[in-house]
Amino acid sequence: MTETLKNKYQVCEEIGRGRFGTISRVFCPITEASFACKSVDKRLLTDPIDRECLENEAKIMTLLAPNSNIVQIHDMFESEDTLQLILELCQPYTLYEQILQPDLSESKAASYMQQIMSGELGSVDGVVGTPYYVAPEVVMGRAYNEKVDVWSAGVVLYVMLAGVTPFYGETAEEIFEAVLRGNLRFPTRIFRSVSAEAKDLLRKMICRDVSKRWSAEQVLRHPWILNGGETTSMD
Repeated sequence: MTETLKNKYQVCEEIGRGRFGTISRVFCPITEASFACKSVDKRLLTDPIDRECLENEAKIMTLLAPNSNIVQIHDMFESEDTLQLILELCQPYTLYEQILQPDLSESKAASYMQQIMSGELGSVDGVVGTPYYVAPEVVMGRAYNEKVDVWSAGVVLYVMLAGVTPFYGETAEEIFEAVLRGNLRFPTRIFRSVSAEAKDLLRKMICRDVSKRWSAEQVLRHPWILNGGETTSMD
């Protein structure tokens, strides 16, 4: 932790740990409020793409604020070796912990997806900010619109139904390459019990062609969502 941060906040317990750093609860005596401090060790970021993602994270969060569905950024501290973001302290469980429950039913997945697309579930920033969930147009550095969120939500839905991400790799660069290829697959051994309706929605959300990718409004009107994950005829 930088000395400047310690002068303003009291560092409390660690509440999370990732590949490049930690998340701790911090307390501000002036406002008597608790926050989450995301501390990243920049020396561990050997991949240029990881460094770029880190540099963009604070900028993107600042641009999106204030938004009740996005984790709010309150402060930032940076030194030569570390970056600390002071963030809104959210509920002590992540979306990942909810969606990776064993045997998650389609009805529960549909309920979560309806809440995500309506903005009712709260922030999904903790997952969609990672390479696995980034839309291809963002990776390519092109102009993008709100449909990037539909792509990310589609990947979340895929994880809910399959327990794995649709695009993967050993490094961020390999993951981005897989995202750019956009080769969406439904392995039989994983999707054997997943309905045709759910897979139809996934194809419409995780669509590389932005002009053909559905909007959030269209997703909410899909039969699978409207029927609460119950299967109907796709004829």
